[in-house]
Amino acid sequence: MGTGLNFRSHASFQPCLPRTEILACPHFSRTVPRLVFTFLLALTLHAADFTGIWVGQIPGRNGEPIDIAFKLTQTGSKLEGKLYGDYLSTPIQDAVVSGDLITFIVIAREQAGNQINETRLRFSGKLEAGQLELTRDRESSTNAGNSGGVERRDTPKQSFSLKRLL
Repeated sequence: MGTGLNFRSHASFQPCLPRTEILACPHFSRTVPRLVFTFLLALTLHAADFTGIWVGQIPGRNGEPIDIAFKLTQTGSKLEGKLYGDYLSTPIQDAVVSGDLITFIVIAREQAGNQINETRLRFSGKLEAGQLELTRDRESSTNAGNSGGVERRDTPKQSFSLKRLL
């Protein structure tokens, strides 16, 4: 007399061998959701980590490169950070992380003649081969003094790469 379990005599166990009945099998209906959950959990655990200091250059006026740096801190899908330029730091806003994709907004102050404008810049991109590949798009500009409209100049989207410093 063995002390092991006898599954064939257990009332709830029913083998599911015929292929035509596999979808009706109670073991199948419990296993598939578990497998899907495990797969989705594995995807979120292997999502890109954007935390760090990212440095590089972005095309400036007349094509001259401008040094740029971002300090980013990621907690799950929440991202915080700042853009660092030569003389200023500006917080990022409305940041979204989805896997290895990232988007966020920076409100930059720019001088146009004797006027200071606040320009809304959208950064979007992804992590590729250890580099952050970003695209910058000017969405809108307003006069910083009176929030009035500013004549918008059409500027193409600019793409650039950043390397993780730390």
